Amino acid sequence: MAAVFDKPSLSQRFLPLFQGFDWPLVLVVAVLASAGLLAMYSSGYDHGSRFMDHGRNMLIAAAILFMVAQVPPQKIMALAVPLYALGVALLVAVALFGITKKGAQRWINLGVVIQPSELLKIAMPLMLAWWFQKREGQLRPLDFVAAGVLLVIPVGLIMKQPDLGTSLLVLAAGLSVIFFAGLSWKLLLPPVLLGAVGIVLLVSLEPQLCADGVRWSILHDYQQQRICTLLDPSRDPLGKGFHIIQGMIAIGSGGVFGKGFMAGTQTHLEFIPERTTDFIFAAFSEEFGLAGNLFLIVCFLLLVWRGLAIAVGATTLFGRLMAGAVSMIFFTYAFVNMGMVSGILPVVGVPLPFISYGGTAMVTLGLALGILMSVARAQRIDPKDARPAL
Repeated sequence: MAAVFDKPSLSQRFLPLFQGFDWPLVLVVAVLASAGLLAMYSSGYDHGSRFMDHGRNMLIAAAILFMVAQVPPQKIMALAVPLYALGVALLVAVALFGITKKGAQRWINLGVVIQPSELLKIAMPLMLAWWFQKREGQLRPLDFVAAGVLLVIPVGLIMKQPDLGTSLLVLAAGLSVIFFAGLSWKLLLPPVLLGAVGIVLLVSLEPQLCADGVRWSILHDYQQQRICTLLDPSRDPLGKGFHIIQGMIAIGSGGVFGKGFMAGTQTHLEFIPERTTDFIFAAFSEEFGLAGNLFLIVCFLLLVWRGLAIAVGATTLFGRLMAGAVSMIFFTYAFVNMGMVSGILPVVGVPLPFISYGGTAMVTLGLALGILMSVARAQRIDPKDARPAL
């Protein structure tokens, strides 16, 4: 007599795949994604298929998040060295025979044109988290020096392309891992104070430092121009300063509650440059005002807080460092983008997470969230629990 087995239902097959998910994190991301779709529909409705493409990119990022979340942190850690080595090798290849566009050599053709620096946004913190995990309980000052060397190599190669925005993101991700690994405040204080003094001197000596003919040897010409334009946008109101001036006008004209959905004049009369990408925050500010901005900022703070909460509860040092680094990646993205659009930071190519248009950036965000979710699941699921196969 043949034995009869009950076939598992669809819910029994798929629900275990969501076991251990951090639902507060999912909720915050969903709210930010909804705000991004709203902003993209308004600012990009006359940009062909931007809205539909933005939605497609979000679905791709969600699929990546879901797949990476199924992978235990230990297996993700095993990819750290290969990904880092591949990323650095590709950066060297870009420096030797990369593709140059608009004066920057950032891409390479491997059958498909890719920008290897994007890989380092994730590979860099992965590598440093792996490094400190291997030295848990026996950390020496030289281990922090070695971590600094591992960080400086890709950051230097990316700055050489030149790509100030991506190099800052990679640097911030790496420094956050080193800090969370136990770097002493005493070592952080001198460079912070030196930077503060440098900013004060830069602002006070701006007329002399930014005078015609003065050249800063440590920066590329375009980087020097961006800093000088930040200090005084009126130096070139129709050129280098145009982005900053129009962004500030749009933000200010939004007032407290904004002009209303799809009613932004600065946006729809095309005064705001790159209004679907780097400067979409200006378009959002004009239509939703200070209230909308505060809502967006609170959502990003909740995202960072939730990521740090996951880091605190992680079961391994690698999980804690990686979750902390991912949280700071989101903070850096949001802070730098809002800062440059508001005129308090130089204009660099940094998108606003989930709001700005961009396929590569969205994939990177999906991968980062997947790693964060993997760490969250590892602290909630008993490793002895068996999960039924699909």
